[in-house]
Amino acid sequence: MLEVKDLHAYYGKSHILHGVHLQVAKGEIVSLLGRNGVGRSTTIKAIMGQVDSEGSVMFKGEQMLGLKAYQIAHKGLGYVPENRDIFPTLTVEQNLILGLKGAKPDKSARWSIADMYRLFPRLQERARVEAGVLSGGEQQMLTLCRTLMGDPDLIMIDEPTEGLAPKIVELVAELFNEIAKRGVSILLVEQKLAIALNISQRLYVMGHGHIVFEGTPAELRENSTIRKEWLEV
Repeated sequence: MLEVKDLHAYYGKSHILHGVHLQVAKGEIVSLLGRNGVGRSTTIKAIMGQVDSEGSVMFKGEQMLGLKAYQIAHKGLGYVPENRDIFPTLTVEQNLILGLKGAKPDKSARWSIADMYRLFPRLQERARVEAGVLSGGEQQMLTLCRTLMGDPDLIMIDEPTEGLAPKIVELVAELFNEIAKRGVSILLVEQKLAIALNISQRLYVMGHGHIVFEGTPAELRENSTIRKEWLEV
């Protein structure tokens, strides 16, 4: 579904990504791991058309490089940024309704507001509360749910469990499995190795702007050299 080849990305004159490659199949959960600053977030921003980049980003057989971010979103690629991008003066439910604007009209949507409330009852409790007063964890849930309301075929999620309580982290992990069961692919940038190992079919490890490991969770567990050099603090 998503195939990235020889992806380079730049911030001004700074060359951040150096020939990144990765693939995500339909309904697959793939994690992109690595220490802070190695280019994980830049990778998904480049795929989403938000930074200067070159190479190849094929999504459902169509080249994405050169398109604007909103055009890429309309192709069915969802993006949940790390900064919890909500509309703070709108209510929780209004934020979710806005997510519907990206949904594709030519098929039945996989997600409804009722689904979001079932998966995250706390959002239903606060449906008429302005999003700006939610806790960080609640805002993260809202951002994720609003993106799903656009009915993407693949969703890229940047550090979704950062700063969340353990109980909320468990809910988020359950949601990822539910997303994949409905045929939606996930590319996950995650700092917590245990979560990535538990829910991913495959993993990539990034170091200094390029991929240094590609394999299954079992293969990464066995590869102490990669973990020690590129993941452990």
